[in-house]
Amino acid sequence: MQTKKRVAVKKRKVSTRFAGVLAVISITGFLEIILTRFFNVSINSYSAFLWLLIMGIGFILVSQPKSLYKTSQKKFDESSFSRLTTLVLGVIAIVAAILSLPFININHPILSASMGIISIIAIIFIIVQTWIIKE
Repeated sequence: MQTKKRVAVKKRKVSTRFAGVLAVISITGFLEIILTRFFNVSINSYSAFLWLLIMGIGFILVSQPKSLYKTSQKKFDESSFSRLTTLVLGVIAIVAAILSLPFININHPILSASMGIISIIAIIFIIVQTWIIKE
């Protein structure tokens, strides 16, 4: 009889929460197209707000603030630092979303830069999750 050896394979953990948030952003974009083309309703002035708000919520979900608080009391390591950075990025996205509302309408280079940085991070996340990480 031959015995089979089990080899422990270390799996990478991919955030399904953030992938879900990116899916909601895609649906929001398609909904904007449907509203514009079929019903002649434009939500262009609110699309940046919706996009940034959803991204901010996604970043905050990924950062897991409760476990980050518990970890900070015990030991602050490399993963805690990346989660803290993600939390700060999520808060910045929500602040940028509020400031981009049409009735507030604050146009500042920092607001535009934060939108661009959040966009680049989202694109990198999509590329990594789609093509680089394989199950």
